[in-house]
Parts: sequence; C-alpha cells; structure tokens
Amino acid sequence: MLQAGMVNALGAMSGTSLDGVDAALIRTDGVTIEGFGAHRYRAYSDSERAVLRAALGRWPGEDLGAALAVVQRAHAEAMAGFDGVDIAGFHGQTLAHDPGGRGTHQLGDGAALAAALGLPVVWDFRSSDVRLGGQGAPLAPFFHFACARWIGADQPVAFLNLGGVGNLTWVDPRHPGPEAAGALLAFDTGPANAPLNDLMQERRGLPYDADGVLSLRGEVVEGALELFLDEGYFLKMPPKSLDRNDFSLMLDLVRELGDADAAATMCAMAASAVMRGMEHCPAPPAALYVTGGGRHNPVIMQMLGVSLDCPVAPVEAVGLDGDMLEAQAFAYLAVRVARGLPTSAPGTTGVRALVGGGEISHPAG
Repeated sequence: MLQAGMVNALGAMSGTSLDGVDAALIRTDGVTIEGFGAHRYRAYSDSERAVLRAALGRWPGEDLGAALAVVQRAHAEAMAGFDGVDIAGFHGQTLAHDPGGRGTHQLGDGAALAAALGLPVVWDFRSSDVRLGGQGAPLAPFFHFACARWIGADQPVAFLNLGGVGNLTWVDPRHPGPEAAGALLAFDTGPANAPLNDLMQERRGLPYDADGVLSLRGEVVEGALELFLDEGYFLKMPPKSLDRNDFSLMLDLVRELGDADAAATMCAMAASAVMRGMEHCPAPPAALYVTGGGRHNPVIMQMLGVSLDCPVAPVEAVGLDGDMLEAQAFAYLAVRVARGLPTSAPGTTGVRALVGGGEISHPAG
C-alpha cells in the first residue's frame, strides 16, 4: 500500500523523438507538488535508436523482441539507484497510436521492470482512456495543472511540449482541480521534432539539428508550408491526437529542397501548427511555457515569439525543468493511479468520463 500523504515518486519517459530515457523524482500526494528531486538522462546509442526506429508503427503480436530488450534495458539503467523511492511510473515507448482504430501501443513490460527495480511500477497509462472513447493523449495535462499551481499562476496559462509531436495544454488554475469542467483543454498541435529529426538522420546522419544550426541557415519555402497547413487535421476540433508518423508527408514536401531550407521549412511547419492550435484556447493565456527538446531550437522559438500575442518562454523561466517535465508527469500520474484518482478527462483526451488509467505491478515478495 502507498503511504498516506506526500511520497517520493520516480517517473520515466522515452519520447517519440527517440533520443533517450529521462528519469526524475518528485514529491507529491498526487494532487499538489511539494518539490522536485534528482534526475538522470540515459541516451540511446545509435544502434539502439535504429532498433527502435525500425519498430515504429508495429503492434502487439509482431516481432518486437529486440526493441523490447532496448526499452527494458535503457529504463532499468535510467531508473536504478535513486534513493527513497516509494513508487515509479513507466510510460514505455510509443510505437503506434490509432485511437478509434487499433488503439495505442506503448512497448514495455512494467512487471519485469518492477522486479528489476524492486519497486511498485505503474504502467500502461493510456489503454483505459482509449477503451472509453478517449484519444489516450496527451496525458501530462493533469500534471500541468499542478505545475500551474506550483508556479503560483492565478490566471490561465499554457504549456507547450515540443517533443516528437507537439502538444498544448491550456490551464485555468482558478478551478478547484484538474478534473473540473473548464479547468483544462489539451490536444496535439501537430508534428514537432520527429520529422525534423528524421530529415537530419536521412540527410546528415545526425539524430537532430543541435541548437538549430542548420535551420538557422535556411529560408522558409512558403509553398511547402501552405500545402502542409491544408492538412485536414488542422480543421478538427480538440481534443485530438496524433501518431508520430501521421505527418510523414512533411518529408515529401521538402524532398526537393536543400538541407538548410528543408530544415527551416520544417521548423515553420511545427510553429505554424502551434499557432493554429492556440486559436482553440478558451481564453488567451497569460503566457506560453515551452518544454521538450524543441525549446532548444531558436528558429521555432523565434517564430512562436513573433507570431503569438502572449509571452513565449521556456519553462525554466518559471523554475521548471523542460528536459524532465514529461518524466515528472508520469511520476505524478503514478501516484494518482495508486490512489484511485483520475488521470484524464473529457477536456484533455475527449474520453467520455473521468478515467484513471494504468496498471500497477509489484515486485515479487
């Protein structure tokens, strides 16, 4: 049983950008955040990244032994050695996401990880939401609500995660809790780092455009950007979510461009998707706080800063850690699951009613 009150929760996240595993401790009761603790990053090697990339789009029942071994080993290494941990949250590696169709697939074995770590592990966070008609994503919004309270926000703010896919959470912290109607609106804005990372891998043999060096040298090709914005996804009302490869056409749209112009145009695509998404906010946010690897890309950040009506800043501006926020989110959600609290709502995933997802595995003995 999880003790009453504040506990030390460890969360881990391996995103669709396929860079590595983030692991981070927080102290929480599943409602409020008392503080943040130690963290660690375990990068994937080139060979591990290649194995995971080859597994993208696959579903349970297919041959995934090599990819599962990578996921389990990397998480066990990233999450080992933290002191005083009461419970852990394990998201796994998203390989495929098709809500309303085949469902959602996060590769990982939480029971095996619980045995390896000697800790109770909460995992498979998304399946219950999808079974009840939700998108299964994004799942960080309940944590974003707690973060808005932690930074002392007293009016609506928004959090933008620029990972492989971009997702936006609009938060009104004046509501009594994240499950209250009107407290949250969340959805995937569109592609973010994943297509640009794929471009860099294909053309330069690099995992990503470090510090936007290549993007800064290019020019945005407006014709390609306009074709991108004609995609029907941008006409859908939220909540809505994406698979990592839903916008694989982006590579085709820049196929004839030079490397720098292609990278700059992809940055404009990611930023323009966010701009379209901001139009859905119930009220203008006082600020947009950016997390995820995309906040390190000066081209995307500058595009957002000059195009939006609110201040745009990395989450570090309010004392949060943009590299670890997703891992911290699954630590927080693990505590909520263990205490029977909801982790998603109609305003965050489109699920029909409040739902608490996740399976709990305990170490043997």
